Parts: sequence; structure tokens; C-alpha cells
Amino acid sequence: MILINLLPHREAARKRRKDIFNITLGASVLLGGILAGTVYLWFEAAISHQQSNNQVLEVEIKKLEGQIKDIAGLEAEIAALRARQQAVEDLQSDRNLPVHLLTELTNQLPDGVYINKMTQQDQLVNLTGVAQSNERVSELLRNLAGNTPWFSKPELIEITAGTAPVSPKEQKRVYNFTIRVKLMRASEAEKQAQTAKAAVAPASAASGGAMSPAKT
Repeated sequence: MILINLLPHREAARKRRKDIFNITLGASVLLGGILAGTVYLWFEAAISHQQSNNQVLEVEIKKLEGQIKDIAGLEAEIAALRARQQAVEDLQSDRNLPVHLLTELTNQLPDGVYINKMTQQDQLVNLTGVAQSNERVSELLRNLAGNTPWFSKPELIEITAGTAPVSPKEQKRVYNFTIRVKLMRASEAEKQAQTAKAAVAPASAASGGAMSPAKT
């Protein structure tokens, strides 16, 4: 028996393909919407989590800033206390400075040099005196610069030629000078003395080793 399909099969097939396409398109749109929503929710959760972390960090930063301010205040107080302590120590040590000044100046004066006037302002001492020659003045400057830890940075302010009476009929040529020198505090003088000893010790050891005879 022969069956003949009288229905419009082409239109039905076209409609079926169109329906499948629409269903596929709708499913794709739905799936894309679900994926987009999922990604959006994930980003929102990540942003919310990061904002929470940022808030925690801001709170901790404020705490640290407060602690830093407290530490800075304590450091300032400690520095002020140390400055006061150093000032008290300097005052205590400065009580003996006139003694050291006179003693060291007497020890460093070369023969033929005489001090007529001495003034002090803070740690600077001005010496006004008379010398028999320029060489004696130079020797005094060298002594003040290198022979004692109690003086530093001697500076010749002025030197002029003059005369001094030796007898009623005789005048002797002399040199009037003014020298400025810094008087060191006791703590500074002690440091310089220790530095000088430390520098001399290796040199002495080296020279001693070089001069010692070789053992056979």
C-alpha cells in the first residue's frame, strides 16, 4: 500500500528547526545570565571582603599612628632628660676648668713668652702677651695645638713688633701678640686623651717590632 503525505513537510521541518533555534538561544541567554550573575556576585563578595579588610587596616593604622606619636613623645622626653643630665655634668666638670686652664697654660708656655692678660667667654679664651721673638709665638701655638688635650684650635689674632724697657737707657725689641684658643670641657679633654693614646699605642708597637732583633 502506498502512503502519500499530504501535509506540508517542508514548512513543518522549518518550524521545527526554528523552534529548536529559539530554545537553544533562550537556553544560551539564560545560561549567560546565570554566569554573569554568578561572576557579578563573586566580584561583589570579593569587593565587600576587601573593603572589610581595608577597614580593619585603617583601624590598625590609626592605632599604630597613635603609638608612634606616643613613642615620639617619649623620645623627645628622653632627649630632654639627656640634655639636662649633660648640662649638669658639664656644670660639675666646669668648676675645675680654671684650674686646668692655669695649669696647662703654665706648662705650655715656652721660655721668653709672657701672658699679660687673659679673658674667657664661654669656651673661648683670649691670651694677650709678649714674646721675645716670632719663633716663641709659633712654639706657643704648636704647644696649644698638640701638646695638651685641654686646648684646641689655637688662632693667632694679632702680632705686632714693639719695645720693652730693659734699663732706663736701653730698649729691647719684643712682639706683642693676641691668641684665641678653645678650652675643652673635661669630658672632651678625656675623649681626646683616650684617642691620642689609642693612636700612639699601635705606632709604638709597630716601631718596637721593627727595632727588635730577629731570633735565631
